[in-house]
Amino acid sequence: MDIRHLQYFMETARQGSFTKAAEKLHVSQPTISKMIKGIEEELGTELIDRSGKRIELTDAGRMILAQAENIVRSFEHLSSDLDDLLNLKKGTLRIGLPPMAGAGYFPEALGLFHERHPGIALELVEDGAKKMEADIAAGTLHIGVVLLPTKRDDYHSIPISEEPVHLLVPSSHRLAGRQEASLAELAGEPFILFGQEFALRGRIRSACIQAGFEPAIVCESSQWDLIGKLVAAGLGISLLPESICRQVVSDKARAIRLVRPSIPWALAMIWRKDKYLSPAERAWLQFAESYFKGGRG
Repeated sequence: MDIRHLQYFMETARQGSFTKAAEKLHVSQPTISKMIKGIEEELGTELIDRSGKRIELTDAGRMILAQAENIVRSFEHLSSDLDDLLNLKKGTLRIGLPPMAGAGYFPEALGLFHERHPGIALELVEDGAKKMEADIAAGTLHIGVVLLPTKRDDYHSIPISEEPVHLLVPSSHRLAGRQEASLAELAGEPFILFGQEFALRGRIRSACIQAGFEPAIVCESSQWDLIGKLVAAGLGISLLPESICRQVVSDKARAIRLVRPSIPWALAMIWRKDKYLSPAERAWLQFAESYFKGGRG
């Protein structure tokens, strides 16, 4: 039994005639008779009393009719919802965004995407890039922005941005008047960094160790704007991407180019090669590839 059998049975019940139902459905009368007979044989009971001039439903037939109407209605709703989903009239787009990347690169992109697909709900998962990559590897998140290079080679990726990490110091700091500073000059300084779930923290610590010292971390935060204010307040220094430094510099905080070595901050949107992507996710990735390659979607 399939949905078409139920539709034929329902129309026959409405018309009270195999012939009229066949005309309504544009099929032959024997086709309808055979289908309904097949339902009766499958269920093991008669659904239609054929003894009179006008067919009548049996008790079983009336019960099946009520259920069939619910089933067919649900199927029609399912078909409509599926059509909306496939044609991007509804759905949910869930993207992982680290705090620094989200504020700097995605508001305009997400706004343009929403204009094109207003029925798609946007769900932003905000966490560090390190945690983001772990969630994508585990399959609990399909799309996220991470810091390159990744630990695996089974991802597709869309480059977002690459920029250097700068030194942020209070305006009263001994290096505040400099244009550039080497990492080795920061030995013994109090550092304000992101938490351990952020990939940038690990990159900074590794670079400091290679420069001959362990960074003295006096404060951790997941919020780049708070880190900027803490530096301005004189609590310590920090290392932040150039674009973030431009947003937090003030008369109380200065950004200085970091050299010997420079620390790159390269962002990319990644997703696993072997994972199913929803229509909304596929539409977003197509849009994002054009947008971040300069075509603005």
